[in-house]
Amino acid sequence: MVHHFQTEVSTLLHLIIHSLYSNREIFLRELISNASDALDKLKYLTVADDSYKSLNFDPRIDISFDKDARILVVTDNGIGMNETDLEESLGTIARSGTKAFLEKLNEDAKRDSNLIGQFGVGFYSAFMVAHSIEVTSRKAGEEQAWKWASDGKENYTIESAQRETQGTTVLLYLTEEGTEYANRWSIEGIIKRYSNHVAFPIYLTFDDKKYGEKGEEISSEKKTERINSGTALWRRPKSELKDEDYKEFYRQLGHDSEDPFLYLHTKAEGTLEYTTLFYIPAKAPFDMFHADYKPGVKLYVRRVFITDDDKELMPTYLRFVRGVIDSEDLPLNVSREILQQNKILFNIKTASVKKLLGEFKSLSENDKEKYMAFIEQFNRPLKEGLYQDFANRELLEELVRFKSTTVEGFTSFSEYASRMKTGQKYIYFITGSDAKTLKSSPLLEAYKAKDLEVLIMDDEIDEIIVPSLGMYKEWELRAVNRTGADEELGEKPDTQTESESQPVIEKIKKALENRVKDVRLSRRLHDSPSCIVADENDPTLQLAHLLKAMGQAETPDIKPILEINGEHPIVLSIKNTENEAKIADVAGVLLDQALLMEGIRLQDPADFVQRMNRLLTGYSV
Repeated sequence: MVHHFQTEVSTLLHLIIHSLYSNREIFLRELISNASDALDKLKYLTVADDSYKSLNFDPRIDISFDKDARILVVTDNGIGMNETDLEESLGTIARSGTKAFLEKLNEDAKRDSNLIGQFGVGFYSAFMVAHSIEVTSRKAGEEQAWKWASDGKENYTIESAQRETQGTTVLLYLTEEGTEYANRWSIEGIIKRYSNHVAFPIYLTFDDKKYGEKGEEISSEKKTERINSGTALWRRPKSELKDEDYKEFYRQLGHDSEDPFLYLHTKAEGTLEYTTLFYIPAKAPFDMFHADYKPGVKLYVRRVFITDDDKELMPTYLRFVRGVIDSEDLPLNVSREILQQNKILFNIKTASVKKLLGEFKSLSENDKEKYMAFIEQFNRPLKEGLYQDFANRELLEELVRFKSTTVEGFTSFSEYASRMKTGQKYIYFITGSDAKTLKSSPLLEAYKAKDLEVLIMDDEIDEIIVPSLGMYKEWELRAVNRTGADEELGEKPDTQTESESQPVIEKIKKALENRVKDVRLSRRLHDSPSCIVADENDPTLQLAHLLKAMGQAETPDIKPILEINGEHPIVLSIKNTENEAKIADVAGVLLDQALLMEGIRLQDPADFVQRMNRLLTGYSV
């Protein structure tokens, strides 16, 4: 039966076939990874499901080729697929990763083929070397086999077929350029590089030819040899392993051509026995901020694969971690549904998180340059941990980093505290969406005048995270965009200026009565005419916008408080005028420019421009 590919899949195939030629060999890594996953799943069922325990299961992956016919075949005896599975897996891609993958390809001039594995579309990479593909599969426990076939253009077919055992056979009809992979040495090299530590044996069938002194073929024998080590690397003693062994395993585990940023291999003995091998990628996973992110940690019980799709194996703020947990104490038939309630796994997870955070802490103390590279990628999820992981909050407080008004790059709470002025009671911070804009904020003028450092918090989640902390050690965290901050700085009121400015304040308040909560004379402004602050009991405008973006429709309409500099010429320009149009324009500009300086989008930019034009041409300011 003929089926049509989804539009996105068709576009994806076109891009793969015509654009991704920089590293074509990864197609074999992807096919082997798929075969390994199929074997893992069936191995689990033979242990956990009574209906599969009687299955004669000797897991293996077989590769064969015919150079003259330009054919390459990859076969496994894993879980297999039925007609529905073939259509869902090879005819459509339901995950959001497809769209993100296509967007990434369109913006990336280098066309990095490593993206294929990261985005979960590995099977389709085979079309880089094949002009057509046939997949014959029989699902374990079923008698009927099915064959999927396509030339990678617009259509594919699915029809009934014959297969003696469960499993899947992928047959590639290679292009002329792909013929180089119908070669014993090419295949062995790729397996050694990417798949040497796949837990199942990989066998290669080839013609072992002997040649005479003049290069003539004198004999040919069909041979089948195992070409991967197949050892569970994480179970081997660290003393036996080299740095390259860990990197090689990571490339196979993480579908990543880059070396890992760091790895952590531990073996726990005693009350609980388990082994963990964790990797931190050099770059953040593409789906790190997707709600349907793919977990990166696999769970094994005594080397038997249990799951790689459980988000309970790591807290969500460590979702970038890749690796393996192998427990000696969990029952082999542990239900995936009850893993999150399992006390043994909870204890393993708790200890693993502390190990990882401890490793990050050690790195921050011993190699600051390398730690900054880590922060560039993973600072934001660590901040999420401050909100989620109360048990490790003190450690996470030492790991997160922020920008600052007085130092370049990133700084920590601890480093800020070491620079505090004698007698300083608070750690000051300002939140917003753009660091450059925040550093120019009028709100900082009084702090700069007193040479006080302010932390620049330009991650949108800072609006939620930092108020939840409240304190760092004995110091309270204080936002500079709150009412009362000027009093904390010891800025004393100027009674004469307050009295003289009151009529102006009333004029501005009347002009802006629908847009602001209040208008006040500022003690913090030195050079700028105005700024906005939030009432102590209200969320900031940035937080209100963030909550709305998160779907909280019940968020109240928050109005800011406008503070004005009573001695600024723009403010003084309406002191003695009763021209309501001019007052309205000046008041509107004072508010809008204060909003712009805090990185807040104006609701009506055209109105702001018109006011400015009238002030520049129609009034004497």
